[in-house]
Amino acid sequence: MPLPADLLEILRCPYCVSGDTRKPGDDPGRLQLVLQETWFVCQEPDCGRKYPIRENIPVMLIEEGTKWMNTPVANLPQPGKMVD
Repeated sequence: MPLPADLLEILRCPYCVSGDTRKPGDDPGRLQLVLQETWFVCQEPDCGRKYPIRENIPVMLIEEGTKWMNTPVANLPQPGKMVD
């Protein structure tokens, strides 16, 4: 089930829009859907955080995005379930 278009328009990388880590510009932290809409990847050049979408729910925690920063998109795993 695809994510609603209006949700896709408002979601941003929480690291890039928060307090001291906010990136400059009018609309920082834009996200791109990858891997058949199972991950969001931050489009800020110096960010690279990646957020999984589990059971059609984006997991937009900075800690989660940071955990996957150094993983190439091609190597990201299937996000899995919210609760095992």
